[in-house]
Amino acid sequence: MEGKVVSDHDNMNKDTTEKEYKVTIKRAYKVWQGKNIFFFGGRLVFGPDIKSLILTILLIVTPVILFCVCVSQRLIHEFPNGLGIAFVVIPAVFTAYIVLLLFLTSGRDPGIIPRNARPPDPEDEGDGAGMSMSTYMSMSMSVDWAANPSGASTIPPTKDVCVNGKVVKVKYCHTCMLYRPPRCSHCSICNNCVERFDHHCPWVGQCIGKRNYRFFFMFVSSTTMLCLYVLVFCCINIRKIMLDEHCNIWKAFAESSASAFLIVYTFIAVWFVGGLTAFHMYLISTNQTTYENFRYRYDGKTNPHNRGFAGNVAEIFFSKIPASRNNFRAKVKDLSFSGLSTSLSRGRTTPKTSIDIETGGKRQAVDAEELDDIQSQIGSIASLDRCGTEPRHTNLGQNGDWEITRDIHALAAEFGSHQGLKDT
Repeated sequence: MEGKVVSDHDNMNKDTTEKEYKVTIKRAYKVWQGKNIFFFGGRLVFGPDIKSLILTILLIVTPVILFCVCVSQRLIHEFPNGLGIAFVVIPAVFTAYIVLLLFLTSGRDPGIIPRNARPPDPEDEGDGAGMSMSTYMSMSMSVDWAANPSGASTIPPTKDVCVNGKVVKVKYCHTCMLYRPPRCSHCSICNNCVERFDHHCPWVGQCIGKRNYRFFFMFVSSTTMLCLYVLVFCCINIRKIMLDEHCNIWKAFAESSASAFLIVYTFIAVWFVGGLTAFHMYLISTNQTTYENFRYRYDGKTNPHNRGFAGNVAEIFFSKIPASRNNFRAKVKDLSFSGLSTSLSRGRTTPKTSIDIETGGKRQAVDAEELDDIQSQIGSIASLDRCGTEPRHTNLGQNGDWEITRDIHALAAEFGSHQGLKDT
């Protein structure tokens, strides 16, 4: 009787393997595990709070339009020979330049490090930062890779690396399953590890890291100069009104309410963006990031990344921006399970899962070693079930719950390992 049950179960796994999954070709950005938003087929990479860009653009463009339409008319008449027209053209062109810098900051990969498909072996000294996009996508599961809990617990939370002759501790990221390189941090908003992480800026809707910090600083400093430009010429306009109308400043404000509004607006804005510019000038001169400045406080100890003032400035403005580690437009194979998936743990249901397999890679499915890990987990859960106890659930990447579904049985059946998947 027991042999018949096993045979029926094997047949069910075979049917599941044949009917419940399919392989499709997708672009890498469509199966990306971070929270980024992509446009133009993965060519533009934004953060999840991209809507803040609309507010930022309005805060920049609206006062400039108001200046050009309402304030500059008097300046054009007061300054003949085309000089007055230049007062209008300059802020308009400068605003377009600032918006371009904003998109260069917000719409590019800030330095995202590709995730590992599974935790590194305890003896593996690699930090995962040099991993190619194709390798990352080769076995990336939409519910993170089911690693052996006993093996994962042996991964040290930190390890020492040498930076410019000084020992620096780097941390292990459980989400990306890699040791973060020095100066790298995991952004909880974008859900990515970012090289030379500075901060996540809500105004640009993107992380600020190694590949876009230069554009971010240029954006902030240019916005400061634009605010000062509008502020100065609005004050000049008010002064002209006072001289021409022989009135006090309050009547001049009433005569040109647009100038009055812009003076107040730009005065407040210049404290914000000007202070931010000054702060980042200090960070650049000392080779710190915002994250490091608030967390580590290098003032009382040696900064291992400091190269001196000239070297620090050259690193930010004159070094080559590294190429992205990710090819978001790469074509990958997506192995998706679409049938009903039920957990072995008392009938719990689990969502659809998918495995992205490297196109033209050496592995088109899970290798034998990984399959053995899966089977050992199923065997341990089955033994616990027989004892009347419910196993601890782990699902790496969400709430630490591990769920074994019929899809795992199907995957094992594909490898001809039916004997390890017997139900009790």
